[in-house]
Amino acid sequence: MSELKLKPGNTTLADWREIYRGAVPKLDAACRPKIKASAEAVARIVARGEPVYGINTGFGKLASVRIPAADLATLQRNIVLSHAAGVGEPMPVAVCRLMMALKLASLAQGASGVRPQTIELLEAMLANDVIPVVPAQGSVGASGDLAPLSHMTAVMIGVGECFTPHGRFPAKVAFVSHGLEPVTLGAKEGLALLNGTQFSTAYALAALFDAEVLYQSALVAGALSTDAAKGSDAPFDPRIHLLRKHPGQIETAEALRNLMAGSAIRESHRVGDERVQDPYCLRCQPQVMGAALSVLRQAADTLGTEANGVTDNPLIFAEDDTALSGGNFHAEPVAFAADMIALAVCEIGSLSERRIAMLVDPALSGMPAFLTPKPGLNSGFMIPQVTAAALVSENKQKAYPASVDSIPTSANQEDHVSMAAHGARRLIGMIENATAVIGIELLAAAQGCDFHAPLASSAPLEAVRRLVRAEVPHLDNDRHFHPDMEKAIAMVRNGAAVKAAGAVALPGIAS
Repeated sequence: MSELKLKPGNTTLADWREIYRGAVPKLDAACRPKIKASAEAVARIVARGEPVYGINTGFGKLASVRIPAADLATLQRNIVLSHAAGVGEPMPVAVCRLMMALKLASLAQGASGVRPQTIELLEAMLANDVIPVVPAQGSVGASGDLAPLSHMTAVMIGVGECFTPHGRFPAKVAFVSHGLEPVTLGAKEGLALLNGTQFSTAYALAALFDAEVLYQSALVAGALSTDAAKGSDAPFDPRIHLLRKHPGQIETAEALRNLMAGSAIRESHRVGDERVQDPYCLRCQPQVMGAALSVLRQAADTLGTEANGVTDNPLIFAEDDTALSGGNFHAEPVAFAADMIALAVCEIGSLSERRIAMLVDPALSGMPAFLTPKPGLNSGFMIPQVTAAALVSENKQKAYPASVDSIPTSANQEDHVSMAAHGARRLIGMIENATAVIGIELLAAAQGCDFHAPLASSAPLEAVRRLVRAEVPHLDNDRHFHPDMEKAIAMVRNGAAVKAAGAVALPGIAS
């Protein structure tokens, strides 16, 4: 795995994407003095003996309970163990690694009071690929992602389990085999580690990066479907989109034009085609997909800011040894961003399913029913379209905004919460659903273009069709459809379809 220099407070989305894909973060040495100063400030605050929330008091509703100096280490251990109360399946390893890197970057900004050796352990765990087993359910997105981050922190003190390159082991066993030692948490450290929005942000960022690939794959599949249906590229004329002025729409139309440029299939029906307009699923691709792109970019802007922030509580200001209690742990920005991603993913899949439905309908496509040469004897693409419809419907139900919900916790001390955690966590499943829809569309579009032989599509789209045909032959008669679908879905998930059309630059979230 490659190493990536992590600059706390100044990390790009591209860097976070690389970490999500497997790069190992290494802290920029320039942050070390701030870390040291912050920890020293906490030591001075403890020495003063004054009650300061999170340092020598209880937590949440118990903030008024004063804790003696002799019990401060026990206080930090207790908060970790008591808050490690998550349930459900473990976080995916890649998302958990991203969460750890986000926490590392937050703590290293020197506003959390965490000692250098504690931060170095978190960094060493990432370097050795020792990743905590973190149940994915249990956070309401304020006061921070307490339960999942507590499971992460529990491993740092030798409790719980880890995923390692050699399998899943108890934390102490994994640490010994990788030359690591659990840490005894000092004042403020347990709270700093388990408070913050890193769980929600990691899931939302992971979804954002996967949604970018989904969006680009849908452009490729949509262009191929347009050719399969002998649709017009006139709706992609730049003059139309310049009048509306939305950048995402303008860029999407340009990408679709470039994907179809030079298509012999398109040229074949410029004259004598009785159709006046295409269905919306073809004609309005720039408007729908462009809007989705704009929404994804808005979410990217929010999440990029959040990823570079400090979100635990209280915050330590070393210049005057002040601990300020606030609410940076409230994940409302992440909840809004997750809801925006959900809407975009839902619409990308919905539009794709409509193109599949159009292709299998002979009244709309002009091709054999269900894209099979012998309809009746063969069912062709009948049920793959039904599957796509089922997945789209499921995504519609999942797209209901999470951010509008709240439920009081901690005896009403935490009386408004963001629900960012499950708002972000649902996105991976939604993207998997939409990915399957796009995979089905790739198969249907390639099948449709086959009927126009010997006419060929554009060079980029023919490259995509060759990719599909290298794995999935033309459907002459019915066969076991599931393996074909799995191969096509993989082409979407791993970005192969986008790479095949690589001669065309496709817009992304950072464009």
